[in-house]
Amino acid sequence: MLVLASQSVGRRMVLASAGVPHEALTPDIDEDAARRSLRAKGLGPAELAEALAEAKALEVSGRRQDDIVIGCDQILALDNGTLFDKPVDRSALVEQLRILSGNRHTLFSAIAIARGRKIIWRHVEKVVLRMRSLSDTFIEDYVELEGDGLLGCVGGYKIEARGAQLFSSIDGSHFAIIGLPLLPLLDYLRAQGVLAS
Repeated sequence: MLVLASQSVGRRMVLASAGVPHEALTPDIDEDAARRSLRAKGLGPAELAEALAEAKALEVSGRRQDDIVIGCDQILALDNGTLFDKPVDRSALVEQLRILSGNRHTLFSAIAIARGRKIIWRHVEKVVLRMRSLSDTFIEDYVELEGDGLLGCVGGYKIEARGAQLFSSIDGSHFAIIGLPLLPLLDYLRAQGVLAS
């Protein structure tokens, strides 16, 4: 059985649309505390995303040792090194979108696979996005239309919905933006005989 250590609607949709049968379980970890602890160690954004994905995969693998468990995480970094977490409320979301407006940022999207409480595969994908300059009215309307669902997104946007309107250019995988670098994952699952070749 393939288990996704996430209840993310976007990640589940990506797997389901690709015809990958799976179950979803929520990892029992304090993500905020884990993120703070790892940041205190001075990890860069790619290493931070990978470490958090590993922590999620390992926690669920402890409960489902015979299954293949997929952990995922994303870290958003501005070119100046500023890192962003998921916005805590709508006012924080509006402020984050104002900061991202007109600037380039990078999403580091990590996958870690665990089996029997051991990490057996990992991958980090980088996507560079340039957000167009957004008016305050556009930002407020966008947040009102999309609602609190955006608070679960590290960038404060869903590229698979109205979030596509925020960008002038994207260099990288659409799947990685949603939070699941799909093509490398499918390659790995085929190589392991989980999916047909």
